[in-house]
Amino acid sequence: MCLITFAYNVSEEYPLILIANRDEFYQRATVPAHFWKEENETYILAGKDLQGGGTWLGVSKKGKWAALTNYRDLENIKEDAPTRGKLIPDFLNSSDTCEAYLLQLQAEAGQYNGFNLLLGDATGVYHFSNHTNEITKIEAGFHGVSNAVLNTPWPKLTALKSRFATKVQNDELNKNVLFSMLNNQDQAETHELPETGLSEELEKAMSSIFIDTPNYGTRCSTLLFIAKDGRVRFVERTYDSKNHDIFKDEVFEFDTIS
Repeated sequence: MCLITFAYNVSEEYPLILIANRDEFYQRATVPAHFWKEENETYILAGKDLQGGGTWLGVSKKGKWAALTNYRDLENIKEDAPTRGKLIPDFLNSSDTCEAYLLQLQAEAGQYNGFNLLLGDATGVYHFSNHTNEITKIEAGFHGVSNAVLNTPWPKLTALKSRFATKVQNDELNKNVLFSMLNNQDQAETHELPETGLSEELEKAMSSIFIDTPNYGTRCSTLLFIAKDGRVRFVERTYDSKNHDIFKDEVFEFDTIS
């Protein structure tokens, strides 16, 4: 997952509205969103990365949710690092609150390659990055993260947050409206590009909200709504890797359980 923006305690009806794009190599085997059937995981709704066994975004029937992005740090890649995507099912399956889970993770986060982790439950929404090793409880408002730390003003994140805020404030939450924002392929101007170690050409290709390159790009887009009564609506749009105009939507709705 490489681009996430969300409204927390902004909408009266939905304490959480989150929209996100997952960017990945097309050849990396993936299963779209489904309820996991593994032992002790029947309450998890998420896609699955078949190479690492983890996921990028998931929600449980107990009302917990989690999302992950990579922190782009090409000079400090660990070839033997554990899979970051397993942090999500690990949290969703646990009985820990967000803060308790992150306090445990904080002590061992250095073994992973760079990441941002967003966690939510009844106690609030939290962000943690092993780049800063800081745990942050998120205040009400509009927030977002890409491949830098929370709310870093990269052009695509700034643009998406602004457009998303307008739609939420105007109560324009139709799935096609939100997916249209996530499908924007406008690239940043050269002088606006972050310096993350990529070539200028590749940095520019990665600067759009929706990424489309020959071998790597946006694989799916996701909308997550959690209502004040606990009802969850999860909509995933999966794109054909050879033609992004071809896609399939899956919609899941359920009530959370205590």
